[in-house]
Amino acid sequence: MPIKPLAAAAATLFFLAGCASIPAGKRDPRDPLEGFNRGVYRFNTAADRAVFRPAAQAWRAVIPRPVRRGLGNFVGNLDYPVTIINDFLQGKVRDGGRDFTRLVINSVVGLGFFDPATGAGFERHDEDFGQTLGKWGVPPGPYLVVPFLGPSTFRDAPAKLVDEYTSPRHYIRNSDLNWGLWVTDKLELRASLLDADAVLERTYDPYAFVRNAWLQRREYQVKDGAVDEQPADFGDDAPADAAPGTDSTPN
Repeated sequence: MPIKPLAAAAATLFFLAGCASIPAGKRDPRDPLEGFNRGVYRFNTAADRAVFRPAAQAWRAVIPRPVRRGLGNFVGNLDYPVTIINDFLQGKVRDGGRDFTRLVINSVVGLGFFDPATGAGFERHDEDFGQTLGKWGVPPGPYLVVPFLGPSTFRDAPAKLVDEYTSPRHYIRNSDLNWGLWVTDKLELRASLLDADAVLERTYDPYAFVRNAWLQRREYQVKDGAVDEQPADFGDDAPADAAPGTDSTPN
């Protein structure tokens, strides 16, 4: 990317971060950087409305669902070693063995595009290095909204780099193919979240809704569902039918 457009984007981001206001009321102790995070959230939302959401809508409208599912399976299968590695790093030897078997079945029998392993009883798991750190007692640290990537924490944001370098996709030498796979993955992810946009738009404070839902879902992932039973808090005026796992926009 040319230096001038990059510098302009950075300047816009930090201007929005500096101008973001925090609603009156009790501060969330998990979010000490709320002013900055709200600015980045606003920047991400603008980028999503201008670029990512229209692209995802076009993707879903043009690409048939079976083709999208096959492409999603292919990219997910290519990244699945990340899950297997983190299974073993967390001491989940049985899950690691089953996930390795799942990878082999889907790669050989499913050719990467189909998912016969699920039908054979090998369910999909979702592990990453951030969850591994959490498993071994590393606290999440402050909530953090990353430009373009969305919700994270001080623990999980750098852990994504480890996930990147343990994914075989990172080592594909053909840059066009590598970026094509990355774009396909992100388009399909955003397309899968389009129906959640209406829920987010009905909330009084979308930022708080996304933050609270993401943090609760992340805790659920790290603890493998062994979380305390307590009412969900998704921010002011959250819809009654909102689920803890709701991922809204990538903001």
